Amino acid sequence: MAKSATELKGTEYAHPEVLVDTEWAAAHAGDPRVKIVEVDVDTSSYDTGHIKGAIGLDWRKDLQARPIRDLLPKEELEKLLSSKGISADDTVIVYGDNNNWFAAWFVWNLKYYGHKDARLINGGRKKWQDEGRELVKDAPTIKPASYKAGQPNKAIRALRNEVFADLGKSGVVLVDQR
Repeated sequence: MAKSATELKGTEYAHPEVLVDTEWAAAHAGDPRVKIVEVDVDTSSYDTGHIKGAIGLDWRKDLQARPIRDLLPKEELEKLLSSKGISADDTVIVYGDNNNWFAAWFVWNLKYYGHKDARLINGGRKKWQDEGRELVKDAPTIKPASYKAGQPNKAIRALRNEVFADLGKSGVVLVDQR
């Protein structure tokens, strides 16, 4: 029988499919089907030390379409993740600085393109460091994979005109994630 959110204690979460603790991440860091990815606001943070085996992604260079700041097209995301050794069957665990700001954005990108198992490390980089957990400077050796994204899940994205059309309607709530 599933536990309610109020019954969960310790390292269990109401939504384990979205959030993992640092202990879980550390225990699975060597698992070949688990890919740990760091995405920071301060793009130099990865080079100062990261979780062993973590793949570094730069939100400015890797994770936005140009010339406008938008989601990568499906084909570009597939190419990027394939080059980083990530497949659609992998569990992708993401963390970063600044309260997981761009890490959470990357998880949303993965969910938008149908990735089945993408999660955040609760507390991100700061919690990992505060617990005195190891950070390394060596980048992992990456064996390219073949990533195939799903079709965009447009139900989890609201575009500007859709937001304006719904503002002021009864039952509509706008949440600014910043």
